[in-house]
Amino acid sequence: MNEANSGLNFSDADLKAAMRRAFRMTAGLAVFACGVMSFLVGWKTGALFLAGVMVSATGLYEWQQLVEHMNAKLDQQKTPHSTGFVLGMFFIRLGLAAAVIYGSLKCFRGPVYALVGGLGLAALALLIEVARQSRS
Repeated sequence: MNEANSGLNFSDADLKAAMRRAFRMTAGLAVFACGVMSFLVGWKTGALFLAGVMVSATGLYEWQQLVEHMNAKLDQQKTPHSTGFVLGMFFIRLGLAAAVIYGSLKCFRGPVYALVGGLGLAALALLIEVARQSRS
């Protein structure tokens, strides 16, 4: 296969596997980084980082659910849940994410960069997956 056609052979199963790997990578990096931050900087920093990771990891999960639902609709397959349910859960998660971010900043009063780092961890995992897929 030449490089011009490498992206054309990316199937729905490949996307699902890449999203799962990114989710697992986010969880693994979160456990390590949260422990290091809690030990070196303090528990408030670790808690804020963990709150950011939880929000970004649930974001990955919800995007995976949306993509699976849309792919099933496009392939004219039976979807496990209705479109309204999937979108409702997506917006409920957004509201809960806003509440977790607000609550963690209000309660812990720690450094904001830890929360931002946690939020960016899923983006880092996705970037690593994109680099991995582009090499193969």
